[in-house]
Amino acid sequence: MIKYLIIDDEHMAHEIIKGYCDMLSNMQLMKHCYDAIEALDYLRENTVDLIFLDLNMPKLKGFDFLKTLPNLPKVIVTTAYKEYALEGYELEVTDYLLKPFSFERFLKAVNKAVEPKASTPIRNETQKPKIGHIFLYSDKKYFQVKLDDILYIEAAGNYAKVVLIDSFIMVREKISEMLEILSSEQFIQIHKSFVVAKEHISRVEGNRIFINETSMPIGKFYKGNVMALLRG
Repeated sequence: MIKYLIIDDEHMAHEIIKGYCDMLSNMQLMKHCYDAIEALDYLRENTVDLIFLDLNMPKLKGFDFLKTLPNLPKVIVTTAYKEYALEGYELEVTDYLLKPFSFERFLKAVNKAVEPKASTPIRNETQKPKIGHIFLYSDKKYFQVKLDDILYIEAAGNYAKVVLIDSFIMVREKISEMLEILSSEQFIQIHKSFVVAKEHISRVEGNRIFINETSMPIGKFYKGNVMALLRG
């Protein structure tokens, strides 16, 4: 379960975020905090995996609050003020949601937070356990997909075909957007139109990669990725 905290001085914001989180089976609310001081008191004796943080709050502003934390969990900023986005990224904020935001945009932010790329800086002294699933939107429904079940992803215009062990899902996402929520420890891009799961690669022959008996080309630009994988 992903333990999360909501820090916002607006009751409506708490209701919206909690309502969105309640639609995801792996999210557990630990506490509603209506200012940063209340959150600091809670975090002195408790830990969470994710914080939803408003910026313009009384007593202590959102970014000033972050600077006081010795061990920073994943943070998704939720605010009406876009001018603070740059400072947020300098503080290693996972995502920056401008109010009002849709559930689809919220879900992208959560997926980034729970399945970070290997290159994402982590302030904690110990590595957090890897989350083993993501949520994908298709046919007006949200599907929870285990990352271990994904064989490969194929680009199809503005869509991506996510091929699983026993089925596939078409999602309205570009392959570049899919890469933002996938761990580079588990997935590798081999072509502008293909991302494959490393553990499911059967063999490499010349300029092609095989997953079971499905063959995919290795693009010239991505050949270095494959060579680095083969060298271990």
